[in-house]
Amino acid sequence: MAVTIYHNPRCSKSRQTLSLLRKQGHDPKVVEYLKDTPDAATLDRLLNKLKMEPRELMRRKEAPYKELNLGSGELSREALIAAMVEHPILIERPIVTNGAKVALGRPPEAVLEIL
Repeated sequence: MAVTIYHNPRCSKSRQTLSLLRKQGHDPKVVEYLKDTPDAATLDRLLNKLKMEPRELMRRKEAPYKELNLGSGELSREALIAAMVEHPILIERPIVTNGAKVALGRPPEAVLEIL
């Protein structure tokens, strides 16, 4: 199965997770999600597999989170996912997929359970 990592090369946890994957013998497909943002359907699928709601996968300290009032309980799941597509900096990283399995690499070792 092909392993994919949604990666931000400027993020230390993302770099550590990528290194861990390679040390485990994987040559993952690297998706730099700030340049190649997943669409809403992909994010929805990832969230479902992670068993997370959109806010749980959002970086709440990023400026767009506050500027767009994304903490408001009035926003729908679809609106939150749309905000992540529009502002990919909001997406927590790294996300690793291995076939139908998905894990958030926080801590990096969390991805070992899906390999």
